[in-house]
Amino acid sequence: MLDRLKARARVLKRETYALYLVARDPRTPWYAKVLAGAVVAYALSPVDLIPDFVPVLGYLDDLVIVPAGIALVLRLVPAEVLADCREEAHRRAERPVSRLGVAIVLAVWSVLAITLFLLVRDLLD
Repeated sequence: MLDRLKARARVLKRETYALYLVARDPRTPWYAKVLAGAVVAYALSPVDLIPDFVPVLGYLDDLVIVPAGIALVLRLVPAEVLADCREEAHRRAERPVSRLGVAIVLAVWSVLAITLFLLVRDLLD
């Protein structure tokens, strides 16, 4: 069961990336770009309509809103654009992850976290 959930999560991640590519494709209609951007932003955002700490409902919104948004965008995007973007998302998913990129992102987040901590500490003193 865990393997099946991991596989579905990989597919959802790849579909979300394909939507990101759809939103950037010049062949995509503007209204589909807006909706695709909103779905991708919601999927990647740490802010939810219902916070995740609320039992059951916190994860239910992610399990309903994101797939529903993806399904709606898929209906609005021309088939050839969607096929091209899915192929590109699949090709990029197969690439190895850049360890340098991960290190840079972690360094930036660490600097931001330390800066925020110091600012809050100074405000409380």
